[in-house]
Amino acid sequence: MGRPFGVEVATLVQPYAARKRYLCPGCDGWIPVGEGHLVVVPELAPDLRRHWHRAFWDRELRRRYGRDRTTI
Repeated sequence: MGRPFGVEVATLVQPYAARKRYLCPGCDGWIPVGEGHLVVVPELAPDLRRHWHRAFWDRELRRRYGRDRTTI
């Protein structure tokens, strides 16, 4: 499985810095203002950045790479 958009960089957004509402692509639910979450940015396509609930990003990584992610 290739990575067409390069490595994805996940950055934690602290609750005090979460000032807008975003839609999580993992659950199609809203991330409300004031809730900590992750911003995931593909290295080669930063315009495709997405805001994820942390649990759903972890689930996405397991779906893509399996439970053992030590090689990522």
